[in-house]
Amino acid sequence: MTTPSGEFGIYKTILIPVENSAADDTILRHIRPLAKLTSARLLLIHVADGFAARYQNQLNLEDSEEIRLDREYLERRRAEFQSDGFAVEVLLARGEPAQEILAAAQREGCDLIAMATHGHRFIKDVLLGSVAENVRHRTSIPVLLVRVMQD
Repeated sequence: MTTPSGEFGIYKTILIPVENSAADDTILRHIRPLAKLTSARLLLIHVADGFAARYQNQLNLEDSEEIRLDREYLERRRAEFQSDGFAVEVLLARGEPAQEILAAAQREGCDLIAMATHGHRFIKDVLLGSVAENVRHRTSIPVLLVRVMQD
């Protein structure tokens, strides 16, 4: 599908949850050609879900070291994509990851959610479900899941 200007325009805004780990490279490498092809705006989101992050406002807490490191990580990733010519924004959310990802996707009018998945590696994932599975089951927005390959 092409737009009147000739650009492939099926995706305008792609939400990419990142976890501040090496797994992020999998989805970020995968999404680059798609984003370039569609000229999509990228929105990188990281959801801090520790106790201090979840209750920071209610408890009037200063940013934790984890939050500061997450913010720096997002800014590094933003600069990396911007230097390659991508329109990219970052969002540092706090709370339950799937819920925050879905809320951001809705609020920002995202056309696609692209995330890395580890598969079921731990008993907690099997019992409670992974963030990727929760997102996939709770949205009508298309979700692209790319499996992180283990060495």
